[in-house]
This record gives sequence, C-alpha cells and structure tokens, in this order.
Amino acid sequence: MADGYDLVVIGAGPGGYVAAIRAAQLGLKVACVEKRPTLGGTCLNIGCIPSKALLDSSELFHLAKDKFSKHGIKVKDVDIDVPAMLARKDDVVKGLTQGVAGLFKKNKIEAVYGEGSITSPTSVKVKKNDGGEVTLTTKHILLATGSAPIALPFLPFDGNVVVSSTEALSFPSVPKHLIVVGGGVIGLELGSVWKRLGAKVTVIEFLPRIAAFADVEIGNALHKSLVKQGFEFQLETKVTGATVKNGKATLTAETKDGKTLTYEADKVLIAVGRKAYAENLGLDAAGVKYDARSGKVATDAHFCTSVPSISAIGDLIDGPMLAHKAEEEGVAFAELLAGKSGHVNYETIPNVVYTWPELATVGITEEQAKERGIDYRVGKFPFLANGRAKAMDETEGSVKIIADAKTDRVLGVHIFGPRASDLIAEAVTTMEFAGSAEDIARICHAHPTLSEAVKEAALAVDKRAIHF
Repeated sequence: MADGYDLVVIGAGPGGYVAAIRAAQLGLKVACVEKRPTLGGTCLNIGCIPSKALLDSSELFHLAKDKFSKHGIKVKDVDIDVPAMLARKDDVVKGLTQGVAGLFKKNKIEAVYGEGSITSPTSVKVKKNDGGEVTLTTKHILLATGSAPIALPFLPFDGNVVVSSTEALSFPSVPKHLIVVGGGVIGLELGSVWKRLGAKVTVIEFLPRIAAFADVEIGNALHKSLVKQGFEFQLETKVTGATVKNGKATLTAETKDGKTLTYEADKVLIAVGRKAYAENLGLDAAGVKYDARSGKVATDAHFCTSVPSISAIGDLIDGPMLAHKAEEEGVAFAELLAGKSGHVNYETIPNVVYTWPELATVGITEEQAKERGIDYRVGKFPFLANGRAKAMDETEGSVKIIADAKTDRVLGVHIFGPRASDLIAEAVTTMEFAGSAEDIARICHAHPTLSEAVKEAALAVDKRAIHF
C-alpha cells in the first residue's frame, strides 16, 4: 500500500467511486476506503440496481400473465421461480460491482476494504475487513458514506418480518400480505415488485398523497394507476404501534380523524426515509460540523466542510438523496480539487419512480410555480394520442411542461407514462441550456416514438399541439 495520497475517499458508492475515478483521471494519487467486500455502495449492492433488476423481472411476469394474450401470444401455466429471479438479480449486481473494481485497477486507485475513520485532517485509520489496521496519510479527505434506512422506534427492524429495503430485495417467497409504511419512491417500487408477483400490498402514508415530491397532477395519476393495479392505500394515517409474534406482524394505525385501524401482515417494509451515515467517522474529533439528528454534514458551495482539508458529497450533504446527484457532485469535487471548474446545477436534477408506468420529473412543479408567483403556461399531451404508445399498448399517462409565460423558458417537466425515466433526459438537457418550450417543439423527433409526446406537450404550451 502506497504511502501518502492526494485524496482518500471514504465510501465507494456512486459519489465516492466516481469522485475517485475522476480525480485519478486528473492525475491525483487516490485511495478509496469501503467497508463492504464489494464496491458500488448501497446503489449497486442493495439499492438502485437490484431493485431495478427485480422490477424488470416482475414486469415481464406481469406482461406474460396479463398482457401477452392481447398481442396474440399464448402462454400457458405462467409461474414464477423466486430463487431464480433473485439469482439473476444477484448476477446483475455482481457484474456491475466487479466492473467498478475493474475501473479502479484501470485508473490505479487503491481500494482499501474496511471501516474508515478520520484521525486528523490529513489521515484516515482503516480497520481492515481481513484484520489489522492501516493509517492512510493524504492531502485531502472526501466523505461519501451515503445513508441508511430510518427505523421506527416502536417497530425496529428484525430482518425477517419487519424489514428495510435491503431485506425486501431478497424475500425467499412472495408474501401473502406486505404492508409498506411510507408512500415514497422505495416503498412504491418494492411494493410494485411483490404486488406483481402476487402479494397483497397495503401502503400506509402519513401525508395526504404519495410521491410527495412530484407535481400533484402527475402524482395523482400514479396513485390512480397503482390503485387500478391492486394497491391499497391508507393516506393521512400514522402507524402507532405493532407487535410481532409467530412470524406475523399486527400493526395499529390512526387516521387523520382519529379512527383506529388494525392490520395483520407477514412482512412489513419500513420505507419512511433514510438518514445520512455519519456514525464512526470521527467527525467530532476532527472538528467537522454536522447535524447529529439527520447526519448531514455542513459544507460550502465547493463541498468543503468546516475543516478545509475534508469535504463531503452525496447523501451526507443537503439535497435529494439520489445516486446521480452524488455522481455529479463527485465529478465536480474532483475537478475543483484539481484546480479546474466544477459545478452542479441543482435545478436540473431529475427524479424517477420506477413503477410501471414510470413517473419522472425535473424542475419546479405547478404548485411551486404558483407559490413563487411565477406567470407560467402549461402544455400537456396524453400518451393515448401517441402512435408508438398505441402500438405498444402502453397509453396510460401524459407529459406536462411548465414554461415561463414571458420568456417561454422551460421551468419544469413532469412525465407519467411508459419509459418516463428515459424521456426525461430531453427535458433535463433543454433546461440545462436554459431552453424554451419552443426549442423542444421545433426539434424533429423520430416517428413513431414516445418522445413525440414531449414535443407535442411543448407545442401545447402555445396551444398548438397537432395530434390532440
């Protein structure tokens, strides 16, 4: 192990490993500390990637069981093999984590496997996974330790009946009844996986609506779609107690009007949010300022903490807890450290719910436009009127574009429909270049494609949509 580094990164998730790679590309000598036996952090190991693998598998099962016949495809006795499905998910994870390890070797980054903690502004002690300790000396330290699921104090995780998203990725069989506490992205996605495979799914949400970050109109469309798929929702309701006995959970909840509800389930997924992982990092001893309750570390516009030689990115700092946000911060940090220009535009970070249909959003919602007193116009276009969506038999949803009434600049784009996660990229690009609805409207979109719905929504801002 080399002596003395330009940069030591603690955490090899999307923020940390990307920062390490970019710094190495810029000629810095880099080490990256990771307590897991594989690189990639929560996202690759127990988050974004395995959940999407299961979402795709469960969607294919749903298509074969319920939709193939409409296409003239006859399939008899469709069944699921949960162990095989989980094994495929694990293979996807393995391939990608090994890919990150290969990128580390390619860029000559030292991977140190163990738990790292700051011992001085320029040194990190690592309790190695294979035994012993090592101290890494460095000019700069980057904290990129991500976050962990929040537990309810009266309903702690037991890894079997009451679970976090980690365990919900690996149920050995389909639950008869899965209760999801929390109507955010994680709960809706994992709820979709097991609902498609045959579970009864009940979502209990404290707020008056699910996907609270989304434009209300678009979020309501997602809600209606999930109800149609068989989800049961109990909104404006808080879980007040629970008991676990003989492999079953009994939950009590209270509605907004004081009514008490009781539920029984064989699995309970707690998906009420995540807390930044700041434990055991030595922040207090190093003098790094952070909020003990949230775990969030205080940083300036260049990701520096209260200690000049220590920086932080990703879930540890303010902003949405999204892998792609952390990646952008990792690149910007590395470029700033190397004396170059680095920047993240937080106004153009997309957010996606990978249900089916998908929900994708970027920029401000219509509600935010009203709150800010912005004079705006809205253009909408339904997938029902899109030729490719009709051909795919995926006509649910719409595209909604919010533009400044005076300048026509695109302020927000909200999509609920097929492949919304891919379609949102055009909106992000347009907004990054301060583009207008007219810019999107005048771009030639291939026909027939789903992207034509984005063009038509842009035309609708000026009340001149062609096909609706």
